[in-house]
Amino acid sequence: MQNTTTWDKLISKKRYETADPKYKADESVRGEFQRDYDRIVFSSAFRRLQNKTQVMPMPESDFVHTRLTHSLEASVVGRSLGRIVGKSILERYPKLAQEKNIQEADFGDIVAAACLAHDIGNPPFGHSGEDAISAYFQSEEARPYMMSLTEAEKADLQRFEGNAAGFRVLTYTYPAHCNLPGGLSLTYTTLATFTKYPKESLPIILNTKNTSEKKYGFFQTEKNWFNTIAQELGLLKKGKDGEVFYHRHPLAFLVEAADDICYRIIDFEDGLKLGLVPQEQGLGLLRQILDDDPNRKSSLTFYDWREEIGYLRARIIGKLIEACTSVFLRHEQELLEGTYDKPLINELACKPVLDEIKDLSIKLIYQNRPVLEIEAAGFEVLGGLLDACMKAAFKPESKHHRKLAALVPPHYLSLPDTATAYERMVHITDFVASLTDQAALGLYRKIKGIELPRMY
Repeated sequence: MQNTTTWDKLISKKRYETADPKYKADESVRGEFQRDYDRIVFSSAFRRLQNKTQVMPMPESDFVHTRLTHSLEASVVGRSLGRIVGKSILERYPKLAQEKNIQEADFGDIVAAACLAHDIGNPPFGHSGEDAISAYFQSEEARPYMMSLTEAEKADLQRFEGNAAGFRVLTYTYPAHCNLPGGLSLTYTTLATFTKYPKESLPIILNTKNTSEKKYGFFQTEKNWFNTIAQELGLLKKGKDGEVFYHRHPLAFLVEAADDICYRIIDFEDGLKLGLVPQEQGLGLLRQILDDDPNRKSSLTFYDWREEIGYLRARIIGKLIEACTSVFLRHEQELLEGTYDKPLINELACKPVLDEIKDLSIKLIYQNRPVLEIEAAGFEVLGGLLDACMKAAFKPESKHHRKLAALVPPHYLSLPDTATAYERMVHITDFVASLTDQAALGLYRKIKGIELPRMY
C-alpha cells in the first residue's frame, strides 16, 4: 500500500468533470486556484451565508458576525497560512515551480478558496440546524421513508453533516432536464483541501484521536466522485477495501487552523462587544495569548476598550498564523505520510489560554439563554419543514401536499422515475439546508398558518 504522497500530485489544476471541456485557462490574468475563489464568491450558496447563524441566531446588531463574514475572515487568514507554507514548500521542492509552474500564491489561493467555502453547506441555525435535521430522520415521522435505505444512506441522514452538504453544493450536478448548472467546477486540489473529513458516514469511529475521523465529508451520492479526486491526487488510503476513506490532503490542516483561529478569537470578540463576556476578564485572556514583556511600552493610545480589542485581535491573529505555519512545516513529512492527524492549534504554546477562551465562549456566548431559545425554536422549524417537504415529495396524491410541493423549487422535486427514495430525501434535505435562518422561519410560519403571506 502507498505510504507517502507527494506535492507534485497533491497540487493539481485538473477541474471537476462538470467543467466546460472547451475551457482554457488564461493564467496570465489569474491562476486556476484564484478562479476557484472567484467562483465561490459569486455563487448563490455563498451569498446566502450572510443570513446564517455564526454566533448569535438572527442578530439584531449589525456588528455580530454571520457565516458570511466569518468565512471571509477565515479565507484571509487561510491565504496567509497558505502563502507562508507555500514559500517554504517551494524552497524544499524547487521542481514544483520549474516543472509544474506552481507558485507561492497558488498555495494561498487554494487554502483561501477552501476556507471561503468551508461553511457553505451549513443549514439554518448553525450546528443546532445539523442536530435538527439528524433528529428528524431518527424520528417516528421519518420511519416510513427510511425503510428502504441502506445503512450508509441512513447514516448520512441520521447523522447529517454540514461538511458533506458543502461538498455536495460544490460538486452536485442537477438532472439535465432541470436546466441548472452543476456544482462550481472547482479544481480537484481545492475540493480535497476543502474536505476536512475524507471519509463516508460509515464506519463510525468512536473515541478516535484522529481529527479527520471525527465526522464525515461526503454523502453516498458523492462518494464515487471523492474517490476519483483522492486517487487523482494520490491521497493515502485508509480503512478496509471498498470503503471510501482517506487521509487528509495536507493543506486541509491549514483550513482547519484558519477556522480555529477565527472562531476562537473573533467569536470571543463578538461576545465581549455584546457584553456577554466580562470586559476585564476577556481582555486579560487576549493579552495572555500575546504574552508581552511586562516592560513593553506601546506608543498607541486607546480611546475606547473596543479599540484595544481590535488591536489585540490583529496582533493575536498574526501570532497564531506564524505559530501554525511553523507547526505545519515542522511536521510536513508526517503530513505527507499520513502519520500526523490533529489540529495544528493543539501544539501551540498558548493552547491553555485558547482552551480557556473556548470554554468561556461555550458558557457565556454559545449557551446564552437567547441563543438557546432561538436554537430550540429553530429545531422545531427545521423538523416541521422537513416533514412537510417529505410529504410533498412522497405523497403527491394529496391536494394539501401538492400545494406544499408548489412552495419547493421544482429542481428539488423533479427527479427521474429511476431516482431512489434516498436520492429524493437528499434533494429535500438540500432545499431545507439551503435556506437562510429568516427564510426557514418565514416558510414555516406560512405552511403552519402562523403568518399569512402579504397580498400585493
